Amino acid sequence: MEYLKRTADSLLSDLLDAFGAILIEGPKWCGKTTTAEQKAKSVLTLQDTDMREEYLFTAQSKPSLLLQGPTPRLLDEWQDAPMLWDAVRTMVDKRREPGQFILTGSNKVDRSKTHHSGTGRIARMKMLPMSLWESRESSGEISTLELFNNPNYDIDGKTSDMTVEDLIFAACRGGWPASLFSRTTKGQLMIAMNYLNSVCSEDISRIDNTQRNEKLAHRILRAYARNISTLAKSTSLLKDITENENIVCSRPTFDDYVFALEKLFVIQDIDAWCPAIRSKTAIRSTPKRGFCDPSIAVAALGLTPEALKVQLKTFGFIFEQMCIRDLKAYTIDLNSHISYYHDRYGLEADMVLHLPDGRYALIECKLGSIEIDRGAEHLLKIKHLIREKNQTEKQMPIREPDLMIILTGGKMAYTRNDGVKIIPLATLKP
Repeated sequence: MEYLKRTADSLLSDLLDAFGAILIEGPKWCGKTTTAEQKAKSVLTLQDTDMREEYLFTAQSKPSLLLQGPTPRLLDEWQDAPMLWDAVRTMVDKRREPGQFILTGSNKVDRSKTHHSGTGRIARMKMLPMSLWESRESSGEISTLELFNNPNYDIDGKTSDMTVEDLIFAACRGGWPASLFSRTTKGQLMIAMNYLNSVCSEDISRIDNTQRNEKLAHRILRAYARNISTLAKSTSLLKDITENENIVCSRPTFDDYVFALEKLFVIQDIDAWCPAIRSKTAIRSTPKRGFCDPSIAVAALGLTPEALKVQLKTFGFIFEQMCIRDLKAYTIDLNSHISYYHDRYGLEADMVLHLPDGRYALIECKLGSIEIDRGAEHLLKIKHLIREKNQTEKQMPIREPDLMIILTGGKMAYTRNDGVKIIPLATLKP
């Protein structure tokens, strides 16, 4: 089976040159193991059914034995034997060589089960399901990094081959590598639903050996999906579950399930950007609800590509999740992060893409061309507010946005006279 190159490939190579061990984290089925195998010289698979009990017994008695083998040595799903963490750290100190181990994990491990943080020895990197460029659907005519680095970068006339219908199918299918090799479209669409069912029936209980209700897990994810890309408070989500789902759920139980889903990297909310442009009481700080992949929302709501074609308002929220996923992939080696801006006066930016050096882009996601003017107006108003603020308080100026972008489901990229860049999502690459 052909390996489709990932944006994480080059970052993994760089980290292996600098650190003794690398931990790759992310939702299961997103391709962590396959990516790690491209660099590994030997592999230990802790979920190998034939050897699992032997491996776990050895890990309890003498974990260093499991670390023997050509390096880089891949320890797949290492969290099944948490004691391997300290063993890796000790071996890295002993050998004093970079590129010794690659660890992969589909959930965050309770650090109380390890004795050392791994700082300076074990570097961390995160992976997500595949972006449109990684799945070879984006034309890749526009470089995200070049947008920041080159003020004269000409994007006008760059085009995408994807229609709105294509984007809908891609969102329903998701960025799961396995879905790209299914023989039929029906098979491709089944991957996300199977993922959802697996999380609710097994993973959410297995993560910390706490038995949780499969039906309630489904209900919570469906409530999240109904509020995807919104600032719905936890109280609103809980009310949604108890009223619309006709199920009893207390706030502590809700919080416990959400925390477990976050540890599985399924739920990935976006935090607010709160610059001192206006009074802090005027800026929303509730997390924006989101998933690691748009297909989870589609599966949780029981939607199909055919249904979404006549529910474009709903798809607009799902499209925003696809934009977030792809931009995270395209800036993976920049240690960037994404937030949002929304104040109580209605002024907003769906995303704020921050680079480590302080540069950032204000971004709106607009599926169709009708909303572009309104989106551009919001971005320009935020820039104007920052400029006004800097005139009155010059001692601590706020950096003006380096880019103002509207990501669309359209066909052609161009730059408006006011400087706002209109970019089809399916033209982007790292």
